[in-house]
Amino acid sequence: MDTQSSHLCGRKNNHRIIEWLGLEGTSRIIKLLADNPEALCEGWVLCAAWHTLSLRVSFSIHVIIYLARAQPKKKKKVDPKREQAQKDRVKKKIKKLEKAAPELIPIEDFETPLKFSDSNSLPPLSFEETERRVLLMKKWSLYKQQQDKAEKEAIRSLLEAQQEALKELRLESEELYQAAVRRDEELFPFERDGPNYTPPLPGYDPPEGKCIDITKVYTQ
Repeated sequence: MDTQSSHLCGRKNNHRIIEWLGLEGTSRIIKLLADNPEALCEGWVLCAAWHTLSLRVSFSIHVIIYLARAQPKKKKKVDPKREQAQKDRVKKKIKKLEKAAPELIPIEDFETPLKFSDSNSLPPLSFEETERRVLLMKKWSLYKQQQDKAEKEAIRSLLEAQQEALKELRLESEELYQAAVRRDEELFPFERDGPNYTPPLPGYDPPEGKCIDITKVYTQ
């Protein structure tokens, strides 16, 4: 009787454990028993049930930790008046920016400096005035051409007369000819005062200079 009652109590406990484990735990135990039919004893069934129970407990703990981490943070209480005042300030700033014209960054390459620009735009010339100026420029060009030709002719005649005089002087006296063609050092006086060579100072570190950035910065 004792052995039968113990077996009955064991079976009842096993049924309670299987009911508590649910369908998933029961299916695992049935699969294990089908794979090992010789292990149909109370201790083996209890060990399998305990193994399934530990798996369920560990899975439940992981789920609880994940849900605890995934809980959203509590929102801070915001004063509706302060929030509305902040929105109004932003709207005012947007209106000011819309009213003010955007500041365009100038392109310096496209701007002509004032020293190259005419102060007053000249009126267009008439046809008669244009023709008169053209004829005047032609006459002026002809006059300068004749003047240059006359100057060159005068210089050429003077050089020919000088060479002829030197020939005659050389026939008369070689000493007078050499004195005549000798260069006159006092004709163009030139004085120079200063050191011929300045050696560098020992241990002197020359400065690298300064760099001043004059780039204009524009803010919109």
